[in-house]
Amino acid sequence: MTHRIAVITMARNDEFFLNRWAAYYGRIFGEKNLFIYLDGTDQAAPAGAGHANVAAVPKLGVQVVDAEKRRLDFLSDRAAELLKTYDIVIGVDADEFIVLDPRIEMTLPEYLSSRKIKSSISPLGLDFAQHLAQEQPFDESRPFLAQRRFALIHSRFTKASIIAKPVRWGRGFHRIRRHNFHIDPNLYLFHFGNYNHGAVVAKMNHPDIIARNEVRHYKRNRLRIFDAVTAARPREFDASVRTARIIQTICRNPAAWNKPKMLGLNMVVALPERFKSIEL
Repeated sequence: MTHRIAVITMARNDEFFLNRWAAYYGRIFGEKNLFIYLDGTDQAAPAGAGHANVAAVPKLGVQVVDAEKRRLDFLSDRAAELLKTYDIVIGVDADEFIVLDPRIEMTLPEYLSSRKIKSSISPLGLDFAQHLAQEQPFDESRPFLAQRRFALIHSRFTKASIIAKPVRWGRGFHRIRRHNFHIDPNLYLFHFGNYNHGAVVAKMNHPDIIARNEVRHYKRNRLRIFDAVTAARPREFDASVRTARIIQTICRNPAAWNKPKMLGLNMVVALPERFKSIEL
């Protein structure tokens, strides 16, 4: 029997991603099972929301650390409420897409329903970025995977996104407070926040990002991903993701034992052809 599954997110000034988020998860789980929270009552519902549940809430802070804590506390509370009627809740940012390896001949709802989830499971994180030497600026009329195929295996995006009981998410869904994480062998989290170099530079200079003191984060983390992907010789995909799951399962941050680490390894992979049929 297929479980009832809800998907939640919260975003501000992010209609481009929210439209793709709603289209992707709506096809898989049904639009009525999507819950989109807009950070600020000045936000309008995204044009592509369809029958998703959309609610604008008072802005949850300005400075990034405080705002992220408030955001994830809010989403943890909403998830706990949803788990009274749903079996599983998926919490992801608007630029994150959970994908089942096409080698598994099941739908994502079927697969999740077959898993025994005690508290949470985590997909392996893949941070996609424009290869500046091989890929053109992004064409918004075309799918992501038709234009982007290079990704850094990134522990930052191996998130505790899928929960089966009320828990407290840490900032950015990166961990669950007072719980371990369990990396699933067949699930991936595709992060497309760095899909286009020009768009990231423009967003870095947006007043919201400046007000949140996030410019340093963009320079230190996001812009460096483009250089890492462009300069790397891609590794074989399947062997690399198997190795990454082992490393991230064993290696922990001493200051945050329930968050995975990659030992500083920069493992860039090219997505295999079998994923190209996924509509993103």
